[in-house]
Amino acid sequence: MESTAARISQAEPVPSQPPCDDSALAVRLRAGDEAAFEELVRSAGGRLLAVSRRMLGNEDDAQDAVQESFLSAFRSLEAFDGRSQLTTWLHRIAINVCLMKLRSRRRKPERQIGDLLPEFLEDGHQRNPSRPWNPEGDPGIETSELRAIVRARIDELPAPYREVLLLRDIEELDTEQTAEMLGMTPAAVKTRLHRARQALRALLEPLFTEVQR
Repeated sequence: MESTAARISQAEPVPSQPPCDDSALAVRLRAGDEAAFEELVRSAGGRLLAVSRRMLGNEDDAQDAVQESFLSAFRSLEAFDGRSQLTTWLHRIAINVCLMKLRSRRRKPERQIGDLLPEFLEDGHQRNPSRPWNPEGDPGIETSELRAIVRARIDELPAPYREVLLLRDIEELDTEQTAEMLGMTPAAVKTRLHRARQALRALLEPLFTEVQR
């Protein structure tokens, strides 16, 4: 009999299929029904792969995260209480797996967030105010290139700010969901997100200012 990991690997994630009856599927999964497991991979695999790609920005890491997410879900089926959709539960597991992968990566010494934030004068005006720019409207930048640039700059943010930005702006979780995932208060999420966005803009601005000259 094939291992669970092998079945996941062979079941290349495809665009997610319409959801089935979650309660019935969970019962079948707990009973060890292999067909149910394959059905779960087919129905949710595409979504989990997309999430992992966005969070990790690396195809190999994303594929590994999908496998780890399904394995984690399979081991903790008893924790699924049916109050949310099975796919929603899997989504949260995938995000947790991706966060752990991000935190385990060996990184260069991180810059302090204060080094990336704009400076303000005593009168409240910003020192060296940002020039307006619209990178999406610039014909010199391809969409794929823009995504790669933005992703690379997100990775330069200090980890706590990068995580909040990924969850709120990339995964589009709401403030309360993000707070729960990261063990923070909603107020702390809002503050950290604001600073993360400011820092990201500061990192991106020199690139797009140069393009627009």
